[in-house]
Amino acid sequence: MHQPFKIVITGAESTGKTSLARALALHYGVRWVPEFAREYVESLQRKYNYFDIEKVARKQILDFCSIGGDEPLVFIDTWLIITKVWFDKVYSHHPEWLHHAILGNPVDLFLVCDTDLPWIADQVRENGGEARQLLHETYLKEIGRYGFEYKIVSGFEKQRLRNAINLIDCFINKS
Repeated sequence: MHQPFKIVITGAESTGKTSLARALALHYGVRWVPEFAREYVESLQRKYNYFDIEKVARKQILDFCSIGGDEPLVFIDTWLIITKVWFDKVYSHHPEWLHHAILGNPVDLFLVCDTDLPWIADQVRENGGEARQLLHETYLKEIGRYGFEYKIVSGFEKQRLRNAINLIDCFINKS
């Protein structure tokens, strides 16, 4: 049994990560791992705290470790690097084990959604405007710092999906 290519769809808030992950999974006929953080934070009856983010990270690791099987690839909607940046931005530190978890659970490719889509406020989004662009740049730096390969996906609606498919097909063909 081989491990599928693990492709993380990531990016700043309101950049179409979930829509893209779902559409890519449908296009390739494979499964995707939905984002847990949004669902979890929306279910809280209070403001999230440090331990809530830690719970999100641990669930992301469990979901990641459950990936396997005969599928050629799996899409993951967000991942530990966003969670690490979230810790650092909100609390100015992250658990030491998180760094080791990122290194110990390698991703084959990150598709980073560009900030070319308009930011739309909702109950869990906190970082519009310049903060969103700063987070985008921070994610790129963190992904690079860990040595993971990434590509930036831009475009609106179907063009964004086509661009992502082209990037994935090129990646798979060279691997």
